[in-house]
Amino acid sequence: MPSPQNKATRWVVKKLVAPILNADIPVTTQRKRLNRLLGVVPMPLGVKSRPLQIRDIPALWIDVNAKNHRVILFLHGGAYNIGSIDTHKEYAARLGRSANANVLLIDYRLAPEHPFPAGLEDAEAAYQWLLIQGYRGENITISGDSAGGGLALSTAMRLRDEGVELPACLCLMSPWTDLTMSGDSVRDNAKTDIMLNAQWTRQLAHNYAGPDGLANPLASPLFGQFKGLPPMLTHAADDEILLSDAVRVTDKAKDAGVDASLEVYRHVWHIWHAHAGVMPESKQAMEKMGHFIQRHANAE
Repeated sequence: MPSPQNKATRWVVKKLVAPILNADIPVTTQRKRLNRLLGVVPMPLGVKSRPLQIRDIPALWIDVNAKNHRVILFLHGGAYNIGSIDTHKEYAARLGRSANANVLLIDYRLAPEHPFPAGLEDAEAAYQWLLIQGYRGENITISGDSAGGGLALSTAMRLRDEGVELPACLCLMSPWTDLTMSGDSVRDNAKTDIMLNAQWTRQLAHNYAGPDGLANPLASPLFGQFKGLPPMLTHAADDEILLSDAVRVTDKAKDAGVDASLEVYRHVWHIWHAHAGVMPESKQAMEKMGHFIQRHANAE
């Protein structure tokens, strides 16, 4: 049975978050409203942070007091058009605490002002910066939620293709991996997804990749090659419209010999992990992600 906190949080998501994700609202207004709603969420107790600049990319170093070299490069969601350090810093910090890893959270460039591949270039630059700082691939996890999950997968594919040392693992939370929106769940879960709607996602996909780039493998990693990628754990909710994105990338990764696993949760919704500070179901999922990272990413 869903927890009482689950029921209260579900109401907040339906009444406060979902109305912001509206194709009829200008993207700039969506950004302001989401930042205003989520930017006030305080960081977990004991967590410190400091701003950075990485090749003109605003970034935040989140120190969860992990006395080791394990680090997470966290790529925020928001359909490549909205979302920011402010909307995701508490979320990223909780993943860091679960994984006993410090976190690098970046404000990669957003569409429509900066379409594909701007965000991908920024994610790769942040990963390269970690290598320059002395971290090795075996210390690093790339993680992201929704569009950030798709971007994490695309980043790993690009690093592999360029012969760069790969991260230890990938953690993908409700990843958006198919900008063509061809998955069965887009239709089947249209009435059960309490946060996302296909009209909004399709519009922002066009803002990011353009009508001719939606199936580009580095914009929609579902259509990419999975051979040689690091271990990956994917989480999704059973009633979200992006469920098929998670199922299909996991199947393709397994077929390519990748150590890939998918966990599908009931009675939750798109990126429910974001509520780990208040909701038991979110905390449980976040702890599973943290255990996966600790198992794969070297702390030394």
